[in-house]
Amino acid sequence: MSASPSHRRFIREPDAVIVGSGVGGGMAAHALVGAGMNVVMIERGREVERGEHNWAPDAAFELSPHFSMESHYRVRGTSRGRKGTFQCVGGPSVFYGGIALRLRARDFERRAEIVGATGAAWPISYEELEPYYGAVEGILGVAGRTSRHPSDPAEAAVYPYRAPALLGPARLIRDAAAGLGLDPTHLPLAIDFRGDGAGNGSCVRCGTCDGYICAVGAKREPAAAILPALVGRGLKLVSNTVAVRILWRGRRVAGVVGIDRRSGRRTVFTGKRYILAGGALGSAHLVLASGLECASPAGDWIGRCLMRHCNIITYGFFRRRLAGADAFHKQVGIFDYYGLREDEPQYGALQSIHTPPPGLIAARLPGFTPRSLDPVLARCMGLLAMAEDEPRRENRIEVSRTLSDRWGIPRATITHRYTRRDLAARRHLARVAGAVLRAAGARVTVRLRIHTFSHAVGTLRMGPDPETSPLDRWCRFRGVDNLWVTDGSFMPRSGAVNPSLTIAANALRVANRIAGRAAKRVRAAAGSEA
Repeated sequence: MSASPSHRRFIREPDAVIVGSGVGGGMAAHALVGAGMNVVMIERGREVERGEHNWAPDAAFELSPHFSMESHYRVRGTSRGRKGTFQCVGGPSVFYGGIALRLRARDFERRAEIVGATGAAWPISYEELEPYYGAVEGILGVAGRTSRHPSDPAEAAVYPYRAPALLGPARLIRDAAAGLGLDPTHLPLAIDFRGDGAGNGSCVRCGTCDGYICAVGAKREPAAAILPALVGRGLKLVSNTVAVRILWRGRRVAGVVGIDRRSGRRTVFTGKRYILAGGALGSAHLVLASGLECASPAGDWIGRCLMRHCNIITYGFFRRRLAGADAFHKQVGIFDYYGLREDEPQYGALQSIHTPPPGLIAARLPGFTPRSLDPVLARCMGLLAMAEDEPRRENRIEVSRTLSDRWGIPRATITHRYTRRDLAARRHLARVAGAVLRAAGARVTVRLRIHTFSHAVGTLRMGPDPETSPLDRWCRFRGVDNLWVTDGSFMPRSGAVNPSLTIAANALRVANRIAGRAAKRVRAAAGSEA
């Protein structure tokens, strides 16, 4: 097949083209490559480099060289301004804290206090997703401990590895919570704790985890745990390539237009099947930029029902330096206010969390240096309150008809506002967090609101109603026969736990379905020829 230098095609058409290399894209590729399929993966960012530089004060969150404002989003609503994106092989999961929590069985039910008139409904049950949760926990090597008093199936999960003993301030959180009559539990972590703490791919128990690239590759995110092996088995990973348009006609996608960030060369990536895994913001943005809402019976719902969790961190400051202040903190979870019983309101969950990265604080407070903040942060520990936000139609991402970025992608605006219920749930959890920290000995507590979209889900939700849900129960895009979505945009509700494990489990479920149906057609074709 001939092609011009500026608009060429792969000679061999792959079985699948995946856009995005994060949790949803990586786990989908794991299933498809494992089934013997030829897969091409497009990723906007470049590969991360691991080493001691990842521990530097200027390596966290938006200080990282992998954070970019080149295709930023304008935000209006509860938080305002501009938001950038993480662009690297592995996606934002490279910077996550490794929490690997399942949604609770109650999260799959239609709770009127959260769903209201939004029509949000899971077309699958917890029981359908449960085998894939277990499979992903095995693939990632999740370390956890079954709850002493499991109150639903998610709490009774049996993990492939045992979580280590609580370190440093995490013990204070556990003891203080238990002293208040709460039932703190170990958080399951997609982190390799099997080594002796000396590195070599295993956790060194450092205090630079959440928000940092793991210097030793111990966090089991796709870039470390999945993609290298898949590349060795034939996955074609095309990094530094911006997906700018989906080409489609009628009920089929014909290709994805990508631009090489270094040379500016345009390539049309063609395949038999296409999987979007660019995140709840990125995938919806690309769908809208490509006009695919015109192909969907739920076109007016594309980009809507954006959720991000209603989070706040309460930090406690202590009189003296905490023992193990620079150790790994993110180990304790408190689910007493999750609403697991029918007669209980659903507020959400609490998690122990690291202190803010000193480099990030110093960047926002002129006159301070990371070193000058060390004595203060050594006397601090925090609890993250995570409340589910309602899947409101008004919360959305929409594209401009006149403005575009340097790649020709229409600029996008995010609108998101919390409801009274969201804010009330967050306040309740923050009060509990303050009580736990004071019981642990904190002299002063302060609250820090979270304005990021690190837990963004929704925008291309799955559901039983073709008129209000862009995706069917298998996450196929309604109106297009060869397009699926496997990132967090599929979720009709966010629950009140980190979404990464649910995204991974669903991606594995969907990709197994795609591979199984493809194999069935091949067998049928072979039988007819015989």
